Amino acid sequence: MSISIGPLKIDDPVFLAPMSGVTDMPYRRLVKRYGAGLVISEMIASKAMLQESRESLKLSTNCAEEFPMAVQLAGCDPQIMAEAAKMNVDRGAAIIDINFGCPVKKIVSKYAGSALMKDELLAEKIMEETVKAVDVPVTVKMRLGWDDEHKNAPELAKRAEDVGIQLVTVHGRTRNQMYKGEADWNAVKGVKESVKIPVIINGDILTPEDASKAMEISGADGVMIGRGCYGKPWILNEVIQYLKDGTKKETPPLQEIHDLICEHYDAMLTHYGARKGVAIARKHLAWYCKGLPDSAAFRAEVNKVVEPETVIKMIGEYFQPHLDKVA
Repeated sequence: MSISIGPLKIDDPVFLAPMSGVTDMPYRRLVKRYGAGLVISEMIASKAMLQESRESLKLSTNCAEEFPMAVQLAGCDPQIMAEAAKMNVDRGAAIIDINFGCPVKKIVSKYAGSALMKDELLAEKIMEETVKAVDVPVTVKMRLGWDDEHKNAPELAKRAEDVGIQLVTVHGRTRNQMYKGEADWNAVKGVKESVKIPVIINGDILTPEDASKAMEISGADGVMIGRGCYGKPWILNEVIQYLKDGTKKETPPLQEIHDLICEHYDAMLTHYGARKGVAIARKHLAWYCKGLPDSAAFRAEVNKVVEPETVIKMIGEYFQPHLDKVA
């Protein structure tokens, strides 16, 4: 089931999607520890990267255990993208991923992300200049197209292959769909048939069964998981196991989840500082506790708290009764 991205061999083509505000270094580190073929940074604006803004540099922070890590860049200027790519390779990126898929207005309005699918010539120039600028593999993530009348992912993927892109990831929606409706896994088949490089499928892959079905329908070489990993950094490893032999791993025991939450929380405080770390951690706490008894009441209370020590105490107090039941 392994694939190659240029000279890099990826034994398990199950990737963590780049998600702003989610796939930071503390979270990627957890996912990689459980088991993932590849983790990708949050999307970084290439212009901000060149200006070396504190926030952009933090977004691309990586650690040794993440290798090989990909850094995803967004932008609309070929030369700036190329320079930002070189900077990230110098900082340890093993792969550069180009974003042609982000649908959000603030990115599209700057003619970056999925807006570039409307200008294949500019998109091709960005890919070409980035490939020439670095000596590591360059990949690209895109959508099916801008809207239902302009599904040009197969054509853009072929342009990508022609200029040296080593892998294409396709989210099975158009830009105008945003995240509504259902991902069209069958439409990704057209991309797979248009190129010889590996194709990864993304969109609505929430379970191991989804991953298997998406690959079967599309013919893709692997999967990328986004929202399906919320509160479940172990899910990629479950998918890897299922794709290998059809067996399903048990969800980690509650004690392990409790310990994981505390470790993740502490890592976010270290990475961001106390004030920002507490705020960013709230969504992760909500995802981890989803489905547990009285989780809504716990979230409502813990979201009011700004002192890290109090939050840690509240996590323990919330989990202890549940841990006692399974002891």
